[in-house]
Amino acid sequence: MAAGGGRSLEETPTWAVAVVCFVLVALSIIIECVIHLIEKWLTKRNRRALCEALEKIKSELMLLGFMSLLLTIGQGPISEICISKSLGNTWHPCNKKQEHSRHDIDADKEASGHRRLLAFPESSYGQRRVLAAAGYDKCAAKGKVPFVSSDGIHQLHIFIFVLAVFHVLYCITTYALGTAKMRMWKAWEMETRTSEYQFAQDPERFRFARDTSFGRRHLSFWSHSTILLWTVSFFRQFVRSVPKVDYLTLRYGFIIAHLAPQNQANFDFQQYIKRSLEEDFKVVVGISPLIWLFAVLFLLFNTHGWQSYLWLPFIPLIIILLVGTKLQVIITKMGLRIQERGEVVQGTPLVQPADDLFWFNRPRVLLYLIHFVLFQNAFQLALFVWSWYEYGFQSCFHENTKDVAIGISMG
Repeated sequence: MAAGGGRSLEETPTWAVAVVCFVLVALSIIIECVIHLIEKWLTKRNRRALCEALEKIKSELMLLGFMSLLLTIGQGPISEICISKSLGNTWHPCNKKQEHSRHDIDADKEASGHRRLLAFPESSYGQRRVLAAAGYDKCAAKGKVPFVSSDGIHQLHIFIFVLAVFHVLYCITTYALGTAKMRMWKAWEMETRTSEYQFAQDPERFRFARDTSFGRRHLSFWSHSTILLWTVSFFRQFVRSVPKVDYLTLRYGFIIAHLAPQNQANFDFQQYIKRSLEEDFKVVVGISPLIWLFAVLFLLFNTHGWQSYLWLPFIPLIIILLVGTKLQVIITKMGLRIQERGEVVQGTPLVQPADDLFWFNRPRVLLYLIHFVLFQNAFQLALFVWSWYEYGFQSCFHENTKDVAIGISMG
């Protein structure tokens, strides 16, 4: 690092040090004030779940700061750990040809600086600079290589920060899209207050379950076959994931199951779903230890020869398609249970959600899968931005344009 012009603080003007410190302190204060204003605004609007999500974001920033401190303190000791060259030449993200090509380019860029340092060995620091410019380190003297070099630790530090930023941005974007999606449900909720809706849902009306709007959508010949059920549900998620008939039926089932009759008329199901989204956002915005473990595994699999660019970006796509299909299957199975209770229904079909309709009898498994998908997508884009920033577009991380297109489009 000294070869890149590493002057110590005793050789640096004090005004330059003061300017850097002032800028860092100013930016920190501004960020803290912005977070405080957002917190006050959320508290004023009684958005408790979003306030807790903001607290999680603040704790993640604190964790990143602590990780940054540990990386800075441990940079010297870690870089002085030596391993054999045979072990150090395994599991590289680039092949040998690409590594040698990049080393040649870096050597050409540093050649002029190398000669300048050799030309001024008179000062008390000249000898150390000559050694640094010549690439001297303790591991090289032993015929070994560093476990992780100082430059590598610095780049890892940047990647962790970029990954956390992209994860938070992904979660915020998902929440914004979810909120926009639910705006159309507001009109459906207002429709439940009209006399036309009350007449259509008259509890004194007797109908066949298959003749109701919900029955015509879900109770057909294909709903009794597992293969056809999953096939139809798979394609339905691309058309309209939450149609009006499903919303109104699920709303009615929820109200009957959870509210007393005197409170049913004025209940706003759309606002309840909105608050539920905020509660879920509080979960997915955090980066749990298990998620950090996945990040480590993703870095491990980003190895030349594993062709991770061909399968890693498709994991979140497959998971999210499975989740969307499963949700459609659950709604249809609730309709089948209505028919199992009797061919004739009174008023609106009464759906009864149950945990046994979900994988492992745990509805929150779907939420954890969505959390994983958000993080994996953030990882793909963070890796692209980080590698572009560190190595440029022409690097082994972007060996083929189609690989970059796959990673970004899947994200």
